[in-house]
Amino acid sequence: MTHANEPLILGIESSCDDTSAAVIRGPQVLSNVVANQALHSEVGGVVPEWASRAHLEKIHPVVQAALDKAVVKAHELDAVAYTLGPGLQGSLHVGTSFAKAFAWALGVPSIPVHHMRAHVLAHVLEPEPSPAYPFLCLTVSGGHTQLVKVNAPGDMEVLGQTLDDAAGEAFDKVAKLMGLPYPGGPIVDRLAQKGDPEAFAFSRPRMEGFNWSFSGLKTQVLHFLKREQAADPTFVERRKADICASVQAAILDMLCAPLMDAVIQLGIQEVAIAGGVSANSGLRVRLAGLAETHGWNVYVPPFAYCTDNAAMVAAVGWLDFRDGLQGSLGAAPSPRLPQLRSLAVSEEV
Repeated sequence: MTHANEPLILGIESSCDDTSAAVIRGPQVLSNVVANQALHSEVGGVVPEWASRAHLEKIHPVVQAALDKAVVKAHELDAVAYTLGPGLQGSLHVGTSFAKAFAWALGVPSIPVHHMRAHVLAHVLEPEPSPAYPFLCLTVSGGHTQLVKVNAPGDMEVLGQTLDDAAGEAFDKVAKLMGLPYPGGPIVDRLAQKGDPEAFAFSRPRMEGFNWSFSGLKTQVLHFLKREQAADPTFVERRKADICASVQAAILDMLCAPLMDAVIQLGIQEVAIAGGVSANSGLRVRLAGLAETHGWNVYVPPFAYCTDNAAMVAAVGWLDFRDGLQGSLGAAPSPRLPQLRSLAVSEEV
């Protein structure tokens, strides 16, 4: 399908430790460049000061690489979209400042984007089919776990969310307790594929409504590992695949229970997943099984659009630009943005 008449949007993402830039024409992704910061693995987590300094070093070459790969000149761009929040304050400040200055210099609108809204709307990007509205989106990452009813690109309702820790953070914490490298979530997923999910029993706490709490599960795993290692110091090394499989099964059960309730109560069978944990193979298999059993239409994003990336930010920019929305040069980055909504307005203010 040709999108020659669609606007060219540059997206910039710098909410955490990945510096990313992308160019899209409508739903077509022309480039999506991500520069990772491997230095954080040395200390087992993201160091905010290191992250913001690395963004300063990388953002210009990453943006230029995205333009070059898309075979697009800066003056051809119609708008620049960027992540305003939530995220790390210093990291957001780098991306926000660069994006607004770049857009101002080009004389085009800058469009602020809510990071979690971008994860949800990654589903509008080609080549995968997009879910029909309304749809339910289970958005799961290292910092967020939400169940969202998406009525339209600019109309989203958070039905439930974690009351404490995010599912992705629970994966990483369990990995750290086991002595696995950071980021631990993907490693737990790989080991789980080789283990027995019924080897060890962990409870699956349920919260009221469509909410979650993962702190109790982390505490269970902590005490379990302490007890077993006290009896056998080689326990984790010998049984790491079974531990990972059992913990992952518990997390997936906890994630899917409110989702299943929402599908039944709301009668919506268009179901999508988004966020870094949507790359988890176990979650993908589980949803495929639910789709087959219950007749859901399930939408799983390509791996490139699961973790933090600028293509999803550009997608929101495209949709808001299409609706005549743009941002203010005075827009300030915020580590905590409470609502999944458009951050742009109908006029420059």
